[in-house]
Amino acid sequence: MPEDAAALLRDNRKLLLRVQSGWAPPRGGRSPAVSAAARLVAAVTALAAAVYGLALFVAERYPPFVVIMIGSALLMVSVLLRPRPDAEVARRRAREREVYEAARRHEGRYVVRDRLDDPARGLMARAQAAIDQVMDSSVNAEGLLDDARNAVMLPAQEWEIARLLAKLSELRADHQEVVSEGVIPEVAAVAAPLAHALDSSQEAVLARVEALERYAGHVADAERAYRARNQIERLSAKLPRYEELLAESGADGSAVPELSRLSDDADRLEQALRESVSSAHEAFRHLDG
Repeated sequence: MPEDAAALLRDNRKLLLRVQSGWAPPRGGRSPAVSAAARLVAAVTALAAAVYGLALFVAERYPPFVVIMIGSALLMVSVLLRPRPDAEVARRRAREREVYEAARRHEGRYVVRDRLDDPARGLMARAQAAIDQVMDSSVNAEGLLDDARNAVMLPAQEWEIARLLAKLSELRADHQEVVSEGVIPEVAAVAAPLAHALDSSQEAVLARVEALERYAGHVADAERAYRARNQIERLSAKLPRYEELLAESGADGSAVPELSRLSDDADRLEQALRESVSSAHEAFRHLDG
């Protein structure tokens, strides 16, 4: 769904829950612009009636003058005393209508976390933590992973897991409501396979989440190797200055070979990084399949 609509629903979660529970904003209320126009028309009508009443007075037609002036006065009083909608109330009603329409327009394209039961929320949190770990990693930002596919596939995986968990939570709640009333053996014979279906679905979603976590684990290994390699490279770049300092200070030259091993460490970390990235790619292909 569009990001602006998603942000609107995220920022109004409580109102969204009310909409999903069947609430709808009241209809029939006039907008502030319409109300202002109605007051203006009433005021102009009252003024015109007053002018016409004065003309009747000048013509010495007193009975109709009295009637017209009373009507004009009553109309003007109604305009002055009519309560004007508070600006904050108007804004709140407009926001309620906006959220309601967005929720209905994009129904079926979002999942509200509050609608998930406890097991589903736990799995959803694990999936999102794994995805965040991958997307926030330096190896992904540097393009060492397939960052383009990550940007497409991981949100798709997140949505599919959320969609399945929402359906699972709803069916699990319905099933529990029925069996909690107590069932006769004939009904139990039907309920048991349905409960097994729910458990099997839970295990299938769990397998998806665990695949994401395995991928995130390989990415974490690559991230550690990447950071260590960068640190070694930064230290190696300053190696000549360390050697110069040792020579100038007349310190024990045995430290020089130890420093020279930095290059060997960098090579080993480079190999570890390549192996970690390769493992991450393998895990991603498994996730994609």
